Amino acid sequence: MKTSKSKRTVGLGTALAMMLVAGIGAGGVTGYVVGNNSSSNNGTSVSEILNSQPVNNTNTTGQEAEDGTTEAVAAKVLPAVVSIQVVSSTAASEGSGSIISPDGYVLTNHHVVAGAEEGGMMQVTMNDGAKHDAEFVASDVNTDVAVIKIKDVQDLPFLEFGNSKSLQVGQEVVAVGSPLGLNATVTSGIVSAVNRPVRASQGGGQSSLIDAIQTDAAVNPGNSGGPLVDMSGNLVGMNSMIASLSAGTSGEAGSIGLGFAIPSNFAQRMAQQLIDNGAVVHPMLGVQVDGRDITDGAHVVSVEPGSAGAEAGLEEGDIITRVNDRPIEDADSLIASIRGQEFGNKITLEVTREDDDSSREVEVTLPAE
Repeated sequence: MKTSKSKRTVGLGTALAMMLVAGIGAGGVTGYVVGNNSSSNNGTSVSEILNSQPVNNTNTTGQEAEDGTTEAVAAKVLPAVVSIQVVSSTAASEGSGSIISPDGYVLTNHHVVAGAEEGGMMQVTMNDGAKHDAEFVASDVNTDVAVIKIKDVQDLPFLEFGNSKSLQVGQEVVAVGSPLGLNATVTSGIVSAVNRPVRASQGGGQSSLIDAIQTDAAVNPGNSGGPLVDMSGNLVGMNSMIASLSAGTSGEAGSIGLGFAIPSNFAQRMAQQLIDNGAVVHPMLGVQVDGRDITDGAHVVSVEPGSAGAEAGLEEGDIITRVNDRPIEDADSLIASIRGQEFGNKITLEVTREDDDSSREVEVTLPAE
């Protein structure tokens, strides 16, 4: 039986080997005595020091953590995060998830629970160690979003959705999950970038494409599906992928400070559709673009008759270089940008052509749901 830690990695070009260095310099530093800065002997014996009462930490036991601190966020979020274990006839996998309703609905990644969709057994572990059976609800392989439901529970703590559109680069965030099976692990960092198109293989020739939040909070195998929260403890993203430096085709490294999360606004919309309809649909521009072209912009190779793009006047040979204020670098960034729009939105495209140095603006109204 094959065992995996349920994550997706994003290649960084040339693979590089990484080593853990056990010591620094010749000989290294073996210890450091903290005490009186004076070099003179103050008469205190080692026995007296070892038998003295420990000094209190900044936050002592029993004191409530100050709002806005990582400690306060952890206390609020941890009870609403679960570890997920899936065992199928061919493989076992594990990951994390966010409880999003008191009756046990859990938001996670498709790649974490795909085995349960095919008839595998699924169990979740709560923050307090309690274990519950869970059932697969629905998932979408193209965006790597899934919903499961914990069986026979009620009045559970749950996370509230924050507004991922308001995230700012440099803003502090906290990631929670079960990396490498270590339940209830908390790491902190910042938002490193937003609107980062990231594609990852889902196996079987399929891939997912997300318009990701990039973070340097440590995210490792097993964090997949767990929450990325703001400093108020609100869900602003779902940790889904990491970039990895590896020494070979099968070697994988841990966190290198490049983690990617699905924005909460998008995940919330996907979860609603999965629960209500069992499947998701996305706003469509109605054009096909060349994914092999690496020049600036998304190159339109065909336009579907009657589509939003056709009605707006897009044509074969157009190159879309901007959606509203967002630069479009390639086909993936255009697809991710349109998927992230709301149904019925009016957007402005900047369009050029290979044989024309000028550009034009095209207003497109995306179809209603």
